[in-house]
Amino acid sequence: MGIVSLGDAVIATAPDDHLAGIVRRVLGGLSPTAITDPAVVRDVLPVGQMLGPATLAYCDTAGFRPAGSEAVEAIPAGHADLTRLLSRVPTEDADECGLADITSRAFVVRSGAEVVAAAGYEMWPGDAAHIGVLTAPAHRGRGLARVVATAAAADALESDLLPQWRARIPASRRVARRLGFQELGRQFSIRVVTDPRTDDAIPRGAVPDEA
Repeated sequence: MGIVSLGDAVIATAPDDHLAGIVRRVLGGLSPTAITDPAVVRDVLPVGQMLGPATLAYCDTAGFRPAGSEAVEAIPAGHADLTRLLSRVPTEDADECGLADITSRAFVVRSGAEVVAAAGYEMWPGDAAHIGVLTAPAHRGRGLARVVATAAAADALESDLLPQWRARIPASRRVARRLGFQELGRQFSIRVVTDPRTDDAIPRGAVPDEA
C-alpha cells in the first residue's frame, strides 16, 4: 500500500478492499502528521517491508528550467536498448527509477551505440506524469540526468500533464530542484503482513521489522 501527503492532504491507497478496510480502521483516527510518519505507521501496522520515505516534487511551465547540451533521442518504451541499460545497473537502481513502467517514450543519450542515460514518465491519476531517470554508473557526474529529464518533463508539459518527481536520495532531489521542481509532499510504500488463515493483519509485534 502507499501513503502520499500533499500539503495538508493525505491519501492512503491499498491493493484491495479488504486491506483498505484494515488501513481505514487503524489509520483513520490518526492526524495527517502521524499518518505520514513511517515510525508511527510501523507502530500501528505490521509492516513487512517499507520503501521510502521520498519527497514528491512538481513543476509547471513557468518554473521549468530546462538543461541540455547532449543530443537526446526518443525511443519507444520497452525498447531493447533501454532494457539493456536497466540490466547493466544494480537491481535497486533499476527498480527505483521506474523506467520499466513508463507509458511515454524514453528519452535517451547514447555513448556510441549504447544508451547511457534515460528518462520517461508513467501516467498517474490526476494528469500527473511520474518521471523516472537513470544514468549508467560509469557516466554519472556529467549532468546527463538533467539532460534526459529535461526532455521527459518538456514532453509531459507539452501534453498538458503535470511532471511529478519522486526522490529518495539527495542527488536526485538536487537534479529535480535544478530543473525547477518544487517539493510539495512525501510518499512511502509498505507491505502489510496478513495472516493467511484469516486474511487479517497480524498483530503489531508479531512480525520482525525485516520480515
